[in-house]
Amino acid sequence: MSVTITIVIIVFTGITSFLAFSNRDLMDKLIFSPPDVARRNQWYRFFSCGLIHADIGHLVFNMYAFYMFGDKVENIFQYIFPTGGSLLYLVMYVSALAVCLIPTYNRNKDNYYYKSLGASGAVSAVIFVAIFLDPLSGIGLIFIPSLSIPGFVFGILYLIGTAYLDKRGSDNINHSAHLWGALYGIVFLIAMSFALNTGFNPFTNFVNQVKDYFIK
Repeated sequence: MSVTITIVIIVFTGITSFLAFSNRDLMDKLIFSPPDVARRNQWYRFFSCGLIHADIGHLVFNMYAFYMFGDKVENIFQYIFPTGGSLLYLVMYVSALAVCLIPTYNRNKDNYYYKSLGASGAVSAVIFVAIFLDPLSGIGLIFIPSLSIPGFVFGILYLIGTAYLDKRGSDNINHSAHLWGALYGIVFLIAMSFALNTGFNPFTNFVNQVKDYFIK
């Protein structure tokens, strides 16, 4: 197995998360705390919180989802962007960690009780780029892996459900980060494709594939 950017991120995130599980001080220094960002200028927390997780289950779920889609997206980035594709993939992941938390920060910068952690926002960015590039690829349901639905259908249902849960706000999950991470991944892909004159139009590619699905 070759060492990819995806594998490096998983290993680094796993090591940091395991260290933080048994080190409360480390956890407190890395976790996303909007007031600490606003009052102490600890902007690094936008990124460091993606290296820690609440527990092993949280870590495994995020990294498994990331692994399932990450290598695919990294390979496609190398094809679309022949020069620096892997670097752009890394930039997308790291920047998604911060961008997905901007709405959370704006809502909670005076809330000293609010904390957030995990790489879910960046993982959502990677998953939705995979869906946008290959919308007809089937995505299996967690509890019924043999039953899969087209990626674009899953994506629509996921965005609607996440937006609803974020508005409802009745649990301790940062659904806002999932939502904005997913949207950011798609915007990043489209923006970079046009900015670097790749000749590849991700939006047209998506529309044509979905159109063919309904025509058939």
